[in-house]
Amino acid sequence: MTDTVVARRYANAIYALGRKEGDEALVSRGQCLAALGEMLAAVPALDQTLKSPVIGVEEKKAVLGKLLDRLKADTVMRNFCFLLADKERLAFLQEIAAWYGKRLDDARGVIRGTLTTAVKLSAAKQEKLLKDLRAKSGNDIELSFAVDANILGGMVLNMGDRVLDASLRAQLGILRETFKRGE
Repeated sequence: MTDTVVARRYANAIYALGRKEGDEALVSRGQCLAALGEMLAAVPALDQTLKSPVIGVEEKKAVLGKLLDRLKADTVMRNFCFLLADKERLAFLQEIAAWYGKRLDDARGVIRGTLTTAVKLSAAKQEKLLKDLRAKSGNDIELSFAVDANILGGMVLNMGDRVLDASLRAQLGILRETFKRGE
C-alpha cells in the first residue's frame, strides 16, 4: 500500500509539472516514463541494478543518464529521475510510469483494455471491433488483443475494472449451474 502511495505522489508531481507546460510536455514525458518502465521490465538485471542498495547513487545516476540520453529525455524528466535516485525511490519507477500513464489516459479520455478471443482475429476484424466499441462507448478506446484457446469461443473484454465475458466457456458454466439447480 505504501508503495502505491509513493508512486502515485511522484506520478502526480511530474504530471502537474507537465500540465503547466502543455500537452506536448505531458505526452513526451509519458512516452519517456513508459519506455523506461518497459526497459526495466524487459531487462530484470537493469531493474535490479537501479533498486540495489549496494550500488551507489552516482552509479545509478550514470546508468539512468545513459538510458535518458537514449530516450532523448528533456531536462525536467532527467532531473525528476535523478531526484528519484537521490531519494532512493528508483524502485518505484515502473509503478510511477504506470500511474502517470493512467493519469494521462484519464485526462485524455482514453480507456485501455484487452480483448481475448479463442482464435487470432484478422486485422480487419480487430479494427471493426475497435470502431464499434468506440462508437458505442463514446470514448477513445485503446485495445490490445490476446488469444486464449481455453475460452473455447466468443470473447472476453477487460476494460479498467470491468469484465464482459461473452466466452463459450462462461456460457457453458452458466448452463451447468442452471442444470444443477434444476431450473
